[in-house]
Amino acid sequence: MGTRYVGARIARNEDPALLRGRGLFVDDVRLPGMVHAAVLRSPHARARIHGVDTRRARAVPGVLAVYTHADLGRLGAPLPKLIPHPSLIHHKTQCPLASDAVRYVGEPVALVVAESRYLAEDACDLIEVAYEPLPAVASVEEAVRPGSPLVHEDIGTNVCARYTQQTGDVDDAFARAPHRFRERFVVDRGAACPMETRGVVAPWDARTGLLEVWDSTQAPIPIRNGLAAMFGLLQHNVRVVAPDVGGGFGAKIMMFYPEEVLVPWAAMRLGRPVKWIEDRRESMVAMNQEREQIHDAEIAADGDGRILGVRTVFLYDSGAYIPYGLIVPIVASTTLPGPYRVPSYRCEFAAVFTNKTTVSPYRGAGRPHGVFVMERLLDRVARELGLDRAEVRRRNLIQPDQFPYDVGLIYQDNAPLRYDSGNYPLCLERALDLIDYAAWPARKQAARSEGRYVGCGVACYVEGTGIGPYEGCRITVEPSGKVVVATGVGTQGQGHMTSLAQIAADALGVTPRDVSVHTGDTALFNWGTGTFASRAATVAGNAVALAAQAVRERARRVAATLLEAPVEEIELAGGKASVRGVPARAVSLGELAVAANPLRFAMPADWDGPGLEAVRYFTPPQGAFSNGVHACIVEVDPETGMLSFHRYVVVHDCGRVINPTILEGQIHGGVAQGLGGAFWEKLAYDEQAQPLSTTFMDYLLPTAAEVPALEVAHVETPSPLNPLGIKGAGEAGVIPVAAAVAQAIEDALEPFGAHIAEAPLSPSRLRQLIAEGRRTP
Repeated sequence: MGTRYVGARIARNEDPALLRGRGLFVDDVRLPGMVHAAVLRSPHARARIHGVDTRRARAVPGVLAVYTHADLGRLGAPLPKLIPHPSLIHHKTQCPLASDAVRYVGEPVALVVAESRYLAEDACDLIEVAYEPLPAVASVEEAVRPGSPLVHEDIGTNVCARYTQQTGDVDDAFARAPHRFRERFVVDRGAACPMETRGVVAPWDARTGLLEVWDSTQAPIPIRNGLAAMFGLLQHNVRVVAPDVGGGFGAKIMMFYPEEVLVPWAAMRLGRPVKWIEDRRESMVAMNQEREQIHDAEIAADGDGRILGVRTVFLYDSGAYIPYGLIVPIVASTTLPGPYRVPSYRCEFAAVFTNKTTVSPYRGAGRPHGVFVMERLLDRVARELGLDRAEVRRRNLIQPDQFPYDVGLIYQDNAPLRYDSGNYPLCLERALDLIDYAAWPARKQAARSEGRYVGCGVACYVEGTGIGPYEGCRITVEPSGKVVVATGVGTQGQGHMTSLAQIAADALGVTPRDVSVHTGDTALFNWGTGTFASRAATVAGNAVALAAQAVRERARRVAATLLEAPVEEIELAGGKASVRGVPARAVSLGELAVAANPLRFAMPADWDGPGLEAVRYFTPPQGAFSNGVHACIVEVDPETGMLSFHRYVVVHDCGRVINPTILEGQIHGGVAQGLGGAFWEKLAYDEQAQPLSTTFMDYLLPTAAEVPALEVAHVETPSPLNPLGIKGAGEAGVIPVAAAVAQAIEDALEPFGAHIAEAPLSPSRLRQLIAEGRRTP
């Protein structure tokens, strides 16, 4: 397969429509007779429900229906348990509408359907719910305290799982280590805040028995499968479309949110299309959240700063329910060793229920936690032993000749954690060169002489990507010569319409503009899992490559017959098939498509089907592991606690790069989210688990004024695990940001003795830490 487009910086196919306002998002769907839904949500973090009176709401003109749990019948059962685990003893999921209790602010209690959203919202205000407020569990530490209130009284505990993994003899490593350092690290809650909130539109045709669901989701095929099962329909009779999706970041792959069940169910009951669009305050309490963990971690090292052992015990806040299983804490615990040789390691965690919004993966999905803990421990080693931070990392990095490298743990896909490829030392050196690390001590001293407090931070990471089980692709060449690619993954801004087109174009001898990529529509491709865990390009991309190669070979066979030449002499280029060395003997790809689908005559014995079309699937043997290094220079104003970024550098290795521009866009977006998680974005709750930051006035997203210009460099070590040699990159930008920023802040505030062991920070919190550092002898 001659490469011309893979690796090239070509403009995105999807951008012209989006930039002209011609995208199609769920809220753009307008259907005849469509009505609107609103959800009544609990104002209490924990309460019993003694009754729900809907009479006044039902009496409002224009209100078509008011549904409570009592109306749902068997659909009122708890929603699916997505990822079971033997250690998850209490796998609790919520009901579409609460029955006898609510367990977090924002839990759905009733659904109103009316002729307009305004009427539906007004009717919600008329529903009278008899709540008995109860003491709430507002923190993970409170959840495990004896005598604490119980989120789920029937299980007698707030701990839903305990899990331990170990490699090496950890106790012996710590017993013989000349140096041991212990820290407590706290990573608090954050929200995904996609530009487009969640939304569902569902029309039902009782005559044909067809249910159509437009859903801002990352997993349309699993949603289709689940709805068919719940409603007793054939999967063939349920179409789920995830059109243009304005950001997902993991939070839109819940499978199922209550509204994804309630809206189509209401449409079937009423015989009219029903639309529900989440407003921003709803999104801040009803869309799943992430991040909150508390680690008590310890590192053992020799006198040269080489790691002898690491151990961590941590609490993971699952929120009120745990539908997604233990994925986030398992990823956190297995990411922690990072790119380093850690001969002995033990991780223990307890997953606990609290009366907060449910937690599921959000961009990074536990990786930022693990990296924060490990990088901060290495900083402690360097500081205590008087060693350079970068040198400590150099001495511990896995070397290029050690791949594949067995970490000795079980990863989130229940397979051994084995790094497939990489050049970790090269990434570190490139980042240090770009940030001019060798000159940093002099620059720092010069700034201090001017009364300025500047710091440099460097953090390394490994990113698990490209997990299975599989993805597939259908490629069809139409009589026009245009190529249609259909796959089951959805897209939420990753550039799939371009990167997948580049892969197909290389194989078929056309330009990416000649390739139309369709994602997220179960009517166009029937099998797949979804877009999450930095897997779409790796898994679906290789399925595209396999299907394109199959179509290429079929086209060459048809061309060989038409051109009366051996198959091995047929070449595809410029939208044509020609005989090697005789370019005048050629036939267009469109003509080949017509010839491959004859309307008369008998077919040859070796005929393998009509048209230039192929379906192929790719299943990776294991996940592929990207890696990288972030380095930054920050300035801190100790009087205000404000930060300003002078430089931010990313060196990233995701194997073979499909499109550098798209890749850099992914990294830029990830860094922006990582900066929010490092310094600005915090979901605050009070002592009764009432959310305090439910608007963008209180939950502070970094803006263009705060996000620095980024310098990005690529290292390419192809993965041996797939034909294209690629690895995922969707979460690389966010993973090490908090660790790098914390190190830089601590470096800047060295004269004050401020110690950073938490994220996110804020100006006020940073001023507190400065004051604490001043008081510490």
